[in-house]
Amino acid sequence: MSWLLYALLSAVTAALVAIFGKIGLKDLDANAATAVRSVIMALFLLGVVAVQGKFSQMGEILGHKRALTFVALSGVAGALSWLFYFLALKYGRVSQVGPIDKFSVVIAVVLAYLFLGEKISLLNSLGVVLIAAGAILVALK
Repeated sequence: MSWLLYALLSAVTAALVAIFGKIGLKDLDANAATAVRSVIMALFLLGVVAVQGKFSQMGEILGHKRALTFVALSGVAGALSWLFYFLALKYGRVSQVGPIDKFSVVIAVVLAYLFLGEKISLLNSLGVVLIAAGAILVALK
């Protein structure tokens, strides 16, 4: 059940990213702001790893070529996601950008089904359809 607590904390902090980001982007270049944000994130996360005493696991990750490749691809995808997200926030309203950004949930479920073989029940499928419909409805003017 700890996954649910972490997921809820993720949702709350992601919402704060949108609010703080929108306020911070006023009169700034979105890409430069994203770069600064990324450096701060990297330093913060290195601090977390240090406090946890898990620096040795960094070498372990670097030693696994396949895992490192996918972690790197995930990093590039995340960077692109944040570049596009901050550009969208710069020019759009949080109340519209946020829900469309959460359409990633729908895409992730479909990709997990197609590439990871994850099963999707009828009830889960209905939820995914409702998320998609909700994102679209909230984003409409």
